Amino acid sequence: MFQARFAILAQKLSAWLRGRGPRRLLLGLVLPFVGVMAAFGIAPDTITDNVVRSNVVEELQLTAAPVVESADDTYWRETRVERGDTIASILQRLQIDDTSTSQVLQRAREARALYRLIPGRTVRAQTTGTGQMLALRYLNGTQLLKIDRDGDILRVWEGPAEVETRVLMRAGDIRSSLFAATDAAGMSDAVALQIAEVFSTDIDFHRDLRRGDRFAAIYEIQHHLGEPVKTGRLLSAEFVNQGKTFHAVWFENPEGQGGYYTLDGKNIRKAFLRSPLEFSRISSGFTGSRFHPVLKTWRAHMGVDYAAATGTRVRTTGDGIVDFAGRQGGYGNLVVVRHQSKYTTWYGHLSRFGPGIHKGKRVSQGEVIGYVGSTGLATGPHLHYEFRTNNVHQDPLRVVMPPAPPLAPQYRIAFDEVARPMAEGLALLRQQVATTATQ
Repeated sequence: MFQARFAILAQKLSAWLRGRGPRRLLLGLVLPFVGVMAAFGIAPDTITDNVVRSNVVEELQLTAAPVVESADDTYWRETRVERGDTIASILQRLQIDDTSTSQVLQRAREARALYRLIPGRTVRAQTTGTGQMLALRYLNGTQLLKIDRDGDILRVWEGPAEVETRVLMRAGDIRSSLFAATDAAGMSDAVALQIAEVFSTDIDFHRDLRRGDRFAAIYEIQHHLGEPVKTGRLLSAEFVNQGKTFHAVWFENPEGQGGYYTLDGKNIRKAFLRSPLEFSRISSGFTGSRFHPVLKTWRAHMGVDYAAATGTRVRTTGDGIVDFAGRQGGYGNLVVVRHQSKYTTWYGHLSRFGPGIHKGKRVSQGEVIGYVGSTGLATGPHLHYEFRTNNVHQDPLRVVMPPAPPLAPQYRIAFDEVARPMAEGLALLRQQVATTATQ
């Protein structure tokens, strides 16, 4: 049965993550399919239709006992931050009738996290029956603010919250965009960005997505007291794009070096990303003849233009060294990165350069080197991107990218132990999606 296979997979993933230390401890494995979860409540083949049912109606006399609050009673109350909230409004909803405490919290630098109230976050407080605050807890991401009363003194502590890591499994299909599909599947934008990043060397998410493409993902979520606080790492994913299936599994060797590989151990990372922007659209392609919108003449366009809003992050498509960073003619603000010895990539019309970008700086694939703008000969904000081999222009959308180093042979057995349960999880997600689609 599908449920039994899921239970076995949960045990395997639990054992695998538990073996990787407390940071990876599998405390919960959740599928987004209520039917699957509900099936665990009844043993297989249990017959329930022949149970005799009868209705019993009985009137009960309820007597409400008077509630008498004592100054010695204590209560824990909880509220969520709403847009426009202040420290005073939060304390009021928590029924804290303590003017001096409110004034201290508004002035104390140690409680500065309360100055940055984020809608949706939770604030908890312990109070007496008379409304005096005894303790307060505010979780801001993975940072926890703790305030405890010690006599007439409020002691403040801020630091990392104790979190537990859970593994979630989700699947969906593309109807309009990747973000819309992940939202529909109950996944955060952080997971969508990781999926796009992982498969960016094989799929250009600006132009390759099609309605009906499918994806499945296994990823981590960090929780504090049962509340999700941060999206963790994408552990494994499957993406079906235009009928072609791509897989990725995260593997970290004993030396602490990690990366994504296919299910058979091939490194999915290539020497260059397909696109220097995470999400955008192509406004002008590589061509030998194009009518220049500024010069009003026909001339070759030896690169690809990506239309995007001013300030959009521009990533270097490969590891290399900055060969030029400055202003150059029609390119406007330009960064040129040299990769190995014969490859260079050019990034033009930037509004500004990335932090610390200068000639001679070593950069890593995916590092932000600048931001989209309209400097130079440009009619609007976009990125002009070029790919050259031995200073000969190549079409960035068609050039064959060299692969990255493969998985070292000595790690193959360890990788297979990681990849096997991930492959089973992706297969179950695929089966469940197919079953749902036929119902």
